[in-house]
Amino acid sequence: MSTENAEPAVGTLPGRAPLTESYWPADTSIDLDRTTVGELLRRAADQVPDRIALVDGTVDPADRRRWTYAELLEIAEQVADALLARFEPGERLAIWEINRPEWVMLQLGAALAGVVVVTVNPQYRIDELRYVLEQAEVSGIAHGAEHRGVSMNDLVAHALPAVPRVRHVIRFDDWERFLASGTGRREFPDVSPDDDCMIIYTSGTTGFAKGALLHHLGVVNASSLSAQRANFRDGDCWINPIPLFHTGGGVLGSIGTLARRGRQVVVPQFEPGLVLDLIENEGGNLIVTVPTILIALLDHPDRPSRDLSSMRTIMCGGAKVPEDLVRRTNEIVGCDFSILFGQAEMHGVLTQSLPTDSPQDQATTLGIPLVHVEVKVADPVTGEPVPIGQPGEICARGYQTMREYFRMDEATAATIDRDGWLRSGDVGTMDERGYLQIAGRIKDIIIRGGENIHPLEIEELLIHHPGIAEVAVIGIPDSHWGEQVAAVVRANGAPPTAEELHAYCRASLAPFKTPKLWYFVDEFPMTPSGKIRKVELRSGVAHGSLGDPLVAAR
Repeated sequence: MSTENAEPAVGTLPGRAPLTESYWPADTSIDLDRTTVGELLRRAADQVPDRIALVDGTVDPADRRRWTYAELLEIAEQVADALLARFEPGERLAIWEINRPEWVMLQLGAALAGVVVVTVNPQYRIDELRYVLEQAEVSGIAHGAEHRGVSMNDLVAHALPAVPRVRHVIRFDDWERFLASGTGRREFPDVSPDDDCMIIYTSGTTGFAKGALLHHLGVVNASSLSAQRANFRDGDCWINPIPLFHTGGGVLGSIGTLARRGRQVVVPQFEPGLVLDLIENEGGNLIVTVPTILIALLDHPDRPSRDLSSMRTIMCGGAKVPEDLVRRTNEIVGCDFSILFGQAEMHGVLTQSLPTDSPQDQATTLGIPLVHVEVKVADPVTGEPVPIGQPGEICARGYQTMREYFRMDEATAATIDRDGWLRSGDVGTMDERGYLQIAGRIKDIIIRGGENIHPLEIEELLIHHPGIAEVAVIGIPDSHWGEQVAAVVRANGAPPTAEELHAYCRASLAPFKTPKLWYFVDEFPMTPSGKIRKVELRSGVAHGSLGDPLVAAR
């Protein structure tokens, strides 16, 4: 493991006495960086103006555009100027596009202008897009032209009549005109570390997604401290294939690189051969992955011929990371491995393993909390820490807690208690050193390839199909995706075909939400209160009692 010359790992608390209950008091041995995303950019541009800050990680090396920190600041100020010609500070701007350098430029310009970025998954279709635009009360949207053969221009045109609050539309294919549309201002609003920075949508317990409202203090410090724990050094190169609408891409990757004055290589869409090429030819030192991405990189036929010696740390999260994947990565790549655990509500990361951790800890734990964060594994009824090693709900309190679920008071109150503890909804255990392990999830959220999927949204769509009388959507283990989406159906008469149901879902849902596996049953196992017992359905899949699933032909 490449821990030679590693910076001191923040949060190790050397000499700390063993814990006597599942509670980790905050490590306040270092100060938080009380600054904003915009000031991070100004700081880096002042200190290392000629250092490369941003690279367009396209397939053709000849098309890989590059910007220094001085150039990036100049463009971000142009963006801020153009935004302030359209929006007031505090208003919200949705970004609906795949990864591209202009996404980052718009993010940084919005930070300088005090405009709040609302990230939107490019796979969303019209109902999902309309929901986010309306629920987040956005005043504008910046979007791409198309995604996977679907016209984003057409979807925006059809969505906007139902969302009259949206006053401005910015098209990335008209970027230069947008940059030139400002008034030439050089003075920008005062933005505080406590001001709103981003809204990132995450699946909730009911209905559609909820918007986690994040602030500059959390975005800056969660990303910076996570990068430091991963031994990301000043000026290093971060290969960023994670979607920027996720905290992994748009917070940890984009802002973490900025905080360490590094070079971010933005990968438009994940393709393992391209990422391997970028690691070799751009000298990538760090990458954030989810298990699906990491498996694809290790299994790619080009991998044995690629020089990956520059890679110092691979970070992995988004789903439970299999032990054999950690060991296999260490054997093949030979670099440090850092497991992440967190969620959008925590600005992306709560705990993280250390480069100096043993292979066993890296393979079986989630590491220890970042600094300035309290963590407890609590009895879900009393809220009190449980004994060491006993399962309970993972809860956190500190600077990294989101402000709220935007315009969702009840959901916020159910997630953040009166004492400021954020309930993760995840069941875990803590050992006497403070290392966490995941034992399961309280909620039924499915995590497929790092994407959070809530079954209720899919169930509410499927129940309207005339061939379905009753339905339950569950996640089942999958060696590639972490979990796969499966639907268990009680038919209304003759069962629909898998192809019919797949097409029905795809008309309204993003591809990653559409069930791949379809099981048909005559009746559901029910609780005394009349609810479907999903735990028995999962068991039935595991033991084969539900029979073989139907899979739509492609």
